[in-house]
Amino acid sequence: MTNFPTGFLWGAATAGHQIEGNNVNSDWWERELTMPGMELSGDAVDSYHRFREDIDLLADAGLTTYRFSLEWSRIEPVEGHFSRAELAHYRRVIEYCFSRGVVPFVTLQHFTTPRWFANDGGWTSPAAKDRFLRFVTEATTILDGVEWVATMNEPNMQAAIMTAMRRMAETQGGQWQSPTVESDTEREGGEEKSVEKKQHGAFLQDADPAIGRAFVEIHHAAREIVRARTNAKVGWTIAAGALTAAPGGEEKLRQIRYGKEDVYWEGSRGDDFVGVQAYSSQEVDADGLVPHPPHPDNTLVGTAFRPDSLAMAVRHAWEVSEGVTVIVTENGIATADDTQRIRYTDAALRGLADTIDEGIDVRGYLHWTLLDNFEWGHWAPTFGLIAVDRETFVRTPKPSLGWLGEVAKRNGLS
Repeated sequence: MTNFPTGFLWGAATAGHQIEGNNVNSDWWERELTMPGMELSGDAVDSYHRFREDIDLLADAGLTTYRFSLEWSRIEPVEGHFSRAELAHYRRVIEYCFSRGVVPFVTLQHFTTPRWFANDGGWTSPAAKDRFLRFVTEATTILDGVEWVATMNEPNMQAAIMTAMRRMAETQGGQWQSPTVESDTEREGGEEKSVEKKQHGAFLQDADPAIGRAFVEIHHAAREIVRARTNAKVGWTIAAGALTAAPGGEEKLRQIRYGKEDVYWEGSRGDDFVGVQAYSSQEVDADGLVPHPPHPDNTLVGTAFRPDSLAMAVRHAWEVSEGVTVIVTENGIATADDTQRIRYTDAALRGLADTIDEGIDVRGYLHWTLLDNFEWGHWAPTFGLIAVDRETFVRTPKPSLGWLGEVAKRNGLS
C-alpha cells in the first residue's frame, strides 16, 4: 500500500462559468457571443441549481473536498453594487458542503470577470487592484468556517492570454480567436465523432513578466484581506507546464518558464499554500514550445499522456516557492476512455507519493474535474469523473469516480 498523510484532502474541482450556466454578466459570456470559433456555454450543466446533487455524488463516492469558485460577475453585476441573493447562494453551497462532511475549497476568481470590469480595461486598468479588492472584501462575508481560499485561478494563464491578445492587437488588428486549430476523429463504441483539439502552441507561447508582477501585487493585497477577515488558509493556483529543455533550448526554457510560471511561484512565498495544476509536459527548444508529437495516447486537447508531469510540477513549485505547502488543485486528462483516465490518475498519484516521500509538504489532491463541462469555448474535451447529458442534465458517474473515491477511503493506493 502507498499511503498518504493523515488528513490528506481528496476531492475534485470545478469552475463557476464552466458548470453553472447563464453567467450572462461575465466577460467570457460576451466573448462567446462575439469571438469566432467559440461555442456557447449556455445552460452549461446547470450546477447553479443542481449543486446539491453534485456534492452528493462527490461525497457518496468517498471524496472529502470540493473546490468551486465564486462567480464575480453574479455577485457584482454592476460596479459597486453587490447582489445579496448571489452571496446567499454561494453561502448555501458552502453550508451544503458542511452538511455532507465535505471540505469547501473556495476560489474567489476563476478566469472570469464582470463585463463592466473587462470593458473598462480589465486587469490592465489602473483601478483593477482596488476593484478586485473591493470584491474580495465582500466575498469574505460568506466565508465563515471555510478553511481553504484561493484568491485567483491560474493568473499565469490569464497573463499569457493578455500577452497574446496584445501582440495580436499590434499585428492583426486585435482579432482574437479561440485556440482550437484542428479537428480529429475518434472512434467510440463503433461510431465516429469529430473531436476538437486545442494546440495552444504559439498562441500561449509565453507571458509578460510585468503582468505577472502586477498580479502578484494584487494577490498579496487580497491575501491580507482574507487573512484579516477570516481564519482560512490562503494562496493561489498556478498552471504548471512541467517544461523541459530540448538540446539547445535551455536559455529559451528559462525565459519562457520565468514569465509563465516562476514569477508566480515566487509570488507564492509567504502564502499558506500554493495550488499546483498540471496535466502534461512539453519541451522547449531554441525557438520556443515544441508541439506535442502525435501519439495514440494523446488527449482530446492534443497534449501528451504524461502523468509524470504532476510530480515534475510539484518539485518545481516546491523549489521556486522555497517550501510553500502544496495542494494539487487540478490534475486530470481530457479523454473519452475512462480506463485511460484511471490509468493516468493512478500513475500521477504514485508520482505524487514519491514527492511526499522526498519531504515535500503536499496536503491534498483535487481532480480536474468533477463533471464533464464547458471547456472555455468548447464542449468536446471531457475531463469529468461524471458524465452529464446536456439535454436532460442527468448525471452519470464514471468508473473513475468510484475508483478515486476508494483511493480516498483507503487514503492510499494498493
